[in-house]
Amino acid sequence: MKGILYGVGVGPGDPELMTLKAVRLIQENEIIAVPGADVKETVAYKIAVQAVPELADKELLPIYMPMTHDPEELERNHAQGAKTLESYLDQGKNIIFLTLGDPCVYSTFSYLQHRVEADGYHTALVSGITSFCAAAARLNISLSEWNEQLHIVPAVHRLDNDLTESGNYILMKSGKKMNQVKEILARSGRDVLMVENCGMPEEHIYHSVDEIPDDAGYYSLIIAKEHK
Repeated sequence: MKGILYGVGVGPGDPELMTLKAVRLIQENEIIAVPGADVKETVAYKIAVQAVPELADKELLPIYMPMTHDPEELERNHAQGAKTLESYLDQGKNIIFLTLGDPCVYSTFSYLQHRVEADGYHTALVSGITSFCAAAARLNISLSEWNEQLHIVPAVHRLDNDLTESGNYILMKSGKKMNQVKEILARSGRDVLMVENCGMPEEHIYHSVDEIPDDAGYYSLIIAKEHK
């Protein structure tokens, strides 16, 4: 009988925000996969090991997922990652694949999930707290009320136009394009807040476009609300 591949969200950074189910699955299984070449240096591992110290003694499986826009390199690494996972699933072993936030939202796990399922294996998703929900809670604000729309945009990949739609915006992973993002935000007339490295020791909060540094990190999440 083949094993099951679980995509397990570890939340945005604060280990206390990991779910009880995520903790239990890590405790009950021996094969833990993490996206990255050096498992113990990955953000997902550093979060999870604080909640589950015995994770350090598990069999840790690095799955290299390069941050590149090169489709050939992505294809090659995704295919290799899937084959590595399948070699363990063929032994009847379950695999817990740790992913930041929630595996249903812009997760590296989805690329592997599609391939593994196409090859006839079973997968399961375990929800985690998303970065934007954690950031809103950290800022003590709501993301949307009554009939407000909420737009979630991966700014690192696609932010070519002004924020013209009605409602509030979440801009994820904005760091690499921060100069462009700040220009768009300044034109929008919206109330802007940003949390960098939410829930981590390096966390920083910014309360306006002017406060946001041009060299903000990759894990920078911006909430842009309609001015009331």
